Amino acid sequence: MNNSAGAPAWLATAAAWLTPRRVRAHAIVLAVCLWGVCAVDFFRPGAFDLAANIKFQDFLSFYISGKLIAQGRTTDLYNEPLRYREMLTIAHPPDVVRETWIPPTAHSPVNVSIPNLYGPQVALVFVPLAHLPFLIAARIWVALNLLIYFACVYAIWRCCPRLRRYTRLTALAAIAFPPLFHVFVRGQISALVLACFTAAFLVLQANRLWLAGVALGFLVFKPQFLVAVPLILLLARAWKILGGLAISSAAQLALTRTYFGSSVMHSYLDMLQHTSRWVSVAELSRAPIQMHSLRSFWTLLIPSPTVALALYILSSIFVIAMTAAIWKSQLPLVLKFSALTFATVLANPHLFVYDLLVLAPALLLITDWTLSNEDSPSTPPLRLLSYLAFVLPLFGPLSQWTHVQLSVPVFAVILWTLHNSRNPPGTSREDLQPIAAPWESGPSRAAKSLY
Repeated sequence: MNNSAGAPAWLATAAAWLTPRRVRAHAIVLAVCLWGVCAVDFFRPGAFDLAANIKFQDFLSFYISGKLIAQGRTTDLYNEPLRYREMLTIAHPPDVVRETWIPPTAHSPVNVSIPNLYGPQVALVFVPLAHLPFLIAARIWVALNLLIYFACVYAIWRCCPRLRRYTRLTALAAIAFPPLFHVFVRGQISALVLACFTAAFLVLQANRLWLAGVALGFLVFKPQFLVAVPLILLLARAWKILGGLAISSAAQLALTRTYFGSSVMHSYLDMLQHTSRWVSVAELSRAPIQMHSLRSFWTLLIPSPTVALALYILSSIFVIAMTAAIWKSQLPLVLKFSALTFATVLANPHLFVYDLLVLAPALLLITDWTLSNEDSPSTPPLRLLSYLAFVLPLFGPLSQWTHVQLSVPVFAVILWTLHNSRNPPGTSREDLQPIAAPWESGPSRAAKSLY
């Protein structure tokens, strides 16, 4: 690796230390540790793992929602007492099922409550699985998640000419990605979010701006991912993408209301508007240390909820403005899309470690760009920061004692580095054009329309 002009010597040295051989060794160790623990923990038969936690815990909520729809009880989708009883029938033998709902505590038979935090349309995906026993349905679902994840990684990898030289290393890194482990053990739906981002990037490359907006609009099923994106597109005046997003999300909500009726949608919106009812019990002890956005960062760091909220809003505004400037710049699409992804994560008010799965395309694209632009002053910091963004989510539990979620500052610095890369010292705007797509002979049609 070359020492890039303009990069501090220590930074270039640190980045140069990350040789493919070392990264491969780290990925192997990480993969063996993560999936070895998973295998041992899930080896125990039954619905509980060795730590007495429900296997595929988050999938339980989706499974119950699908079961309620299959039984024609859609009005109960957001009935927490009923959902809790349903959970106990799955997690415990019938003789311990409670007839009355008691908010979960550390001493409850099942010390977690899993409220339905998703729109009713999400539950439709799980209706076929609801006809199967819980553990069989959960295993099928996590297998589908793995299939979607590796398909997305493969699709992005195909767009990265430099990374094609490192096929095995890329595969190892994909397996060792910590958020994938959490998606698997929790049975989450983060792979669907990843699919939306992957589809958006692929159609952007093909200059299908409306379709890119449509793909991003599908994120309305997890609305916290749309906190930043529309504002960034609005400030960047990306009208076609914004229009596609608005039409897509509005159509999804309209069809959902038509199918389920106004009463179910009212229950869903009421749940979103009164987060205090479920935030304190949704993840009794793990929420703060397993969250990786500006909201959780300030909540962990600042004792005052009011001050923490104000700092979250202010820092999110700064992130959104900075990303809009990146999107309007002459930077290549791979960096602009990566900035959009990191901004979406940072501004997300309710983002757990498994949702960091959406960073996989951004990390691949940034890594490929650094391999294609060894002499850029942005290469050493981006290479080192990408490595840290990959591994630091694994150390989230340390924030229980340090009160600092280390991943969040790294995400922010990546965004800041991309912002400064718009016009680095000694580099003209024309100098940036050839690196917009190093595998092409000139700027693509998509790049021209986006610039």
